[in-house]
Amino acid sequence: MSENLTAATFKEKVFDYDKGTEWSYGGELPCIIDFYADWCGPCRMVAPVLEQISKDYAGKLQVFKVNTDEEPELAGAFGIQSIPSLLFVPKEGRPQMAQGALPRTALEQAIKDVLAVEAAV
Repeated sequence: MSENLTAATFKEKVFDYDKGTEWSYGGELPCIIDFYADWCGPCRMVAPVLEQISKDYAGKLQVFKVNTDEEPELAGAFGIQSIPSLLFVPKEGRPQMAQGALPRTALEQAIKDVLAVEAAV
């Protein structure tokens, strides 16, 4: 299951951007962060796909959600200008942002290429 993040839980589970500018992921598993809003049609299209991915890849990656209307500080910290925006965060290395309602095949390719997580069986 995906988990909604606030600015406080983001700083605790992902990255405390108030303490440093050098990216350092604090999580135990690679993750996808979905920046969305409830009124956004494409966001509603990608939400069930991400929910299924969170189940299919349980124990291999985490899916977090950030409501940009409720968390403008987080949206601003990551320069979110259009939604949905998906941040792919590997255990090591720099995160990569993708914009738009990506199809599952594109999401799985990014999971493999960016997060180095093999496809769910």
